[in-house]
Formats: sequence, C-alpha cells, structure tokens
Amino acid sequence: MKFIKPFIYYILGIVGILCISIMPQVFQTRGLTDIKGYFIDLSQFFKQFVNPDSWVYIAGRPPKEFPLLDVLWDPFIYSMQILLGALLLGFLIAFIFAFVANFLPKVLLNPIKRLLDLLESVPDLIVAILLQMLVIYIYKATGVKIFSIATYMDSKIYLAPIITLAILPMVSLFKVLLLMVEEEFLKDYVVFAESKGIKRKAIILRHILKNITPSAFYHSKVILWGTLSSQFIIERIFSIEGLTFYMVEGFDPITIAVSLIMLFTPFFVFYQFIDVWLEEERVYGKVIGQKRSRWRRVQAIQPLVSLRNFIEGFGRSIKQIRKPRLLMVYPLKVFFVHMKNIKFAIGSLFFIGLIVYSALYSITTDNHVDQERIVYEEDGATIKSAPPHAPPEPFLLGSDKLGFSLYDQIVIGAKYTLIFALAIALLRVLIGFLMGTFYAFHLNTRGQKWLEKLVDSTHFLPLSIIAYLLLAPILMETRVGFAYSFSERIIIEIVILTILVVPLTTVLIGNEMKQTLNKEFITSAKVLGGSKFHVLWKHIIPHIGPRLTIVFGQQFIQVLLIFIHLGVFNFFFGGTNVSFENPPDPPRSITYEWSGLIGSTTYAMSGNRYWIILWVLIAFMLSIIAMQFIIQGVKEVQQVKVGVVYSKRKLRKSVMKQKRQQLKKETLTDEDFVWVHRRDGEVPLE
Repeated sequence: MKFIKPFIYYILGIVGILCISIMPQVFQTRGLTDIKGYFIDLSQFFKQFVNPDSWVYIAGRPPKEFPLLDVLWDPFIYSMQILLGALLLGFLIAFIFAFVANFLPKVLLNPIKRLLDLLESVPDLIVAILLQMLVIYIYKATGVKIFSIATYMDSKIYLAPIITLAILPMVSLFKVLLLMVEEEFLKDYVVFAESKGIKRKAIILRHILKNITPSAFYHSKVILWGTLSSQFIIERIFSIEGLTFYMVEGFDPITIAVSLIMLFTPFFVFYQFIDVWLEEERVYGKVIGQKRSRWRRVQAIQPLVSLRNFIEGFGRSIKQIRKPRLLMVYPLKVFFVHMKNIKFAIGSLFFIGLIVYSALYSITTDNHVDQERIVYEEDGATIKSAPPHAPPEPFLLGSDKLGFSLYDQIVIGAKYTLIFALAIALLRVLIGFLMGTFYAFHLNTRGQKWLEKLVDSTHFLPLSIIAYLLLAPILMETRVGFAYSFSERIIIEIVILTILVVPLTTVLIGNEMKQTLNKEFITSAKVLGGSKFHVLWKHIIPHIGPRLTIVFGQQFIQVLLIFIHLGVFNFFFGGTNVSFENPPDPPRSITYEWSGLIGSTTYAMSGNRYWIILWVLIAFMLSIIAMQFIIQGVKEVQQVKVGVVYSKRKLRKSVMKQKRQQLKKETLTDEDFVWVHRRDGEVPLE
C-alpha cells in the first residue's frame, strides 16, 4: 500500500514529460495560441507512445529508422557513468572537507566560506574551459598528456567531464554541510556530550553526521537538479555523444519523451525508496491519530473550492489596505535601510551603475557596434590583423569572428541581460509568493503533501534541457524569418523561464510561511482576532521578507546560468539571427545580450582565441558575485536585527562613546570639588 502513492506520482511524472515532449512540435506547426490543436496532437502522441512499433529513431541520409532503445541505451549508460561518477566524487570530497573543516580554527573557517561563495559564482562553462586550457598548456610545455579533453570517433573520455561536473555538487554540499554541522554544535545534546568528555571526532561521526544525513539527503535533490543541467553543457563542451546529444539531434516527440523518461526514472525510484524509508523512521513510535471521517476525506480533495475562496479573500484583502501608496514606499524604505550595509550597497550599485551606463551608452551611440574587417600597418599595405582581432588593438577587449567590438557588444547587451534576468527572477518570487500564500493558508495538509511530491519530481528533469526544448521553435530564425515578433519572443521566453520554476518557488515560499504560522506570536495574533490578511500583512511578510530577497537572488543567479547554457546552443535572448548564405556567418544575438557571445565557445577554444568568450564570462561572473554580495548583505542585516551578530559600525560608535565618557570622568577640575566644612580662619588651598 505504501508504494501505491509513489507509483501514482511516477505516472503523473510520465504524463508531464509527454506533455512537454509534444510542445516543440506543436509550437512549430500550430503556434502557441492553438490550445485545441495542442490537445489533439497530445492525444495522438499518447496513442503513439503506447505503441512499441512507433519507438524508432530516424537518422541518416536518406533517413532510416532504427530501434529507439537500441540507439539510446549505450549513450544513456555513458551519460550515467559520467553523472554518477561526478556525484559520488563530489559528495565524497564534500563530506571529507566538511569533517576536516570542523577541526580547523574559526579564523580559517570564514575565508573558507568566502571561497565557497566565490566558487559558486563560477559558471560550469568557465570550469570546463579552464580545465581544457590547463591540459593544453601542460601538454605544450612538457609534452605530457594528462587526459583527453574531447572525444574522437568511437573513443570515450571520463576523467575530464567527471572532474568538471563534480565541482558543483562538491562546493554546494560542502557549504550545506558546514552550515548544518554548525547548527548541530549549538544544540543541547552536543553540549551534553562534550560535558561528558566525549571527543569532538566521536561526536561528529556518531551523532552529528547521523542527524544531518536526512537533511543532506533532501538538499541533494536540488544539487542533482543543477548537476543534470550542467551535464547538458559539459557533454557539449567535451564533444560527448551522450543521451542529450541524441535527444537534441533527433528532436522528435518520441525521442524527447523516452530520453527524459530514462533520465527521470532511476533518480525518481531511488529518492522515493529512501523517502519511504525515512518516513517509516519518522513515524516509528508515534501515536497514530484517529481515521478521518468520509466528509473530511472528501473535503481534502476540493482544491478548486479552496482556490476560489483564496481569490475572493485576496480581493477583499486588497481593499483593506488603507494606504495603497505604502505598497511602493515600504520596499523603498527597506531598500535604503539595507543600503547602509556595505556588501548590499556594493552589489546594488554594481547593477544600478552598469544598467544606467549601458542605457546611456545605447542612447548616445544608437546601439552602434564598431567593426574592423582588416587592420593594416602604418604603411597601409601590410596586414596587421584580421578578425577576430586580439586585444588591445584595434579594440580594447578585442573583436569576434566578424570583427565586431566585444566592448560595444558587452556594454550594449548589459541592460538586456541584467534587466530581463532581474525581471524573470522577480516574477518567479512574486508568483511563488501568491501561490505560496494559497498553499500555506488555504490548502490542507493532505493537499500540501500531494503538491510537494508532485513538485519534488521536477528535480529529476534538467531545467536547461526543458528550456531548450520549449524555446527552440521560438528563438531560432528560419529561412522565412522568425515565427514571432521581437516583443512576442521576449514575452514568451520570460513566461516560459518563469513558469518552469514557479512550482518550486511556490512550495519553497509556502513552507517558509508554514513554519512562521506555527510560531507562538502567530497563535496570539489569531486569538486576538487577527484575520488571515492581518496575519499575512503584519506578521508573515515582515518575517519572511529577508528570505524572499535571498530566494530572489538565487533565482537571478539561476537565470544567468540558463542564459549561459542556452547560449552554448546559440539560443539567445530575444532571438538568434541565423545566416543562410554560403559560407554562413556565425549566429548572432539581435539584442547583443551576453549569451550571444557564448555561442562562439567552440570556435574560440579550437583556435586559442579565448578572449572572445573570456570577457563575457567575466561579466557573468561579476554579476553573480554582485548578487551574492546582496544576499550576504541581507543576511547580515537580518542577523543584526535579531541579535545574532552586532553591527561593527554601531559597536565601534558605542565603544568610542563609552571611552569619551570615561575620559571625561577621569579628568578632574576645581568644579568637581565642593567645600563641605571649613574651620574659622582656615584659608582654602590654591
């Protein structure tokens, strides 16, 4: 009986994959607005999917049909070997580092945490490029080939992609383990164990690691989600013909569906099995409550009624806002309060300054990008350089393959990249907040658990692959032009990149609200007659506001990484300008947004022209670091607010004030003395 629910979740996951797999074909043939046509194609695809004879892979010239599973099985095994090898290596190193770090002095732990923040800001593409550059440099300098950095013909490589892919799970899990171990050391049982003379090593191995393992297990789902997306790019960079290679090359609904199911199934089964086991451990020894009545069971499956009540209540709640202008004034007030924190100020000023400079530059130059085909020496006859020009001449940062200035492209594209990344992140948080409110206030426990399980399954589908599949028919130009206008392409991409993550942000923010609703001060507010809107507006929002800011920063970083991943496949924000001449020019971004330069990765690496992608990767990295500064600043402001740490500036002012008062008291004058008694004829001393 306990495995029936996981089986239902698995079937629902398969249905979701089938719905996604048919979308690229529908977008190409019917467009986005033909909802009826989508369901017609979907019903036909369901019939095709249940027919084993239709599971064929079409390739070759002339096209030939091959058994689909025979084609995909070996690439699937190859991809799983790389993925599992990277996960095991990264997790093992993370546990070892986390164990060793707890024996280091506290003076060294803070630099380690800062280093982890820096490593998290490094995109996986940079890691792959740096590793390839290192191997090539060592080979040129010593003639020693450490390992292969690309596949050729039927050869396979393992070490390079595994090392590159293992860095993300290693850094992420190491950081999570450090925080969880620190929290465990503050608990009473650790203090009690230390008072009994138990050594630190034994406490960590026998108690702390055992207690944090379930939490680390749940965190590993998010790490796996990011690693799956990174593998999509790593296989492209190292020319690996894995599962994603055949999925992209085939790009028909049945190939997409079977490939995603092969990725989804093993991880779903593994995590569901562990989850069931952990659930049994949690309920062991607990008193089982009474069985709910039939009316309660019927009431638990009425989410539409709850949704209607939520919408009606939300409309009434908006009318209760006495001063609507506070909706704009309050965020600005909070922003200026946070600007007193130096880290928050640095990160915010970076975005404000760069976006303003990009906008002014575009206005003054009319989005003009300088181009130099051939640069001659002073004699006017000798060729000095041809595209791509290396920096610093004729352009400060060099040029691309067509001779266009990289500096102009990066500056002009900054506003598009940053503004739309911020907008997508903001929409994810705002919609997640609204849906999370419904999740926490109006959905019962059974409905919340079902939604959590359904959303949890999305961790086993790579976000970058899903975005690639849905955006391919929209962003890529054909011989007859784009299927949608420029504004439509931007709106569609924003909507797709937002909707893909809204279920996750809904559950995440909803769980934050649930934890806050269980606090004693919320119970007191309800007892005193506070409505749901009063509790939300006066208590929940101020309490989870910093957490929402942190989620917003994390979503912004994720959007930038998706831009990088899509750029590797020449999918640029706003559309990809494709040349159909002979020979064709490389694909170019219409808006000059930063991922437009990422598409030149293979060309830049093959000919040691690293400056073509170096500067844009640095721009991405600086933006991620700036957002991490904002996140860290919000955390510090919140810690000062709740009294976890003290503001150094306020503490310094307080200490200086106390010293001045103390010095003032130690300096004595005649006015500090008063004659209380004097004998007759006695003269005071002067």
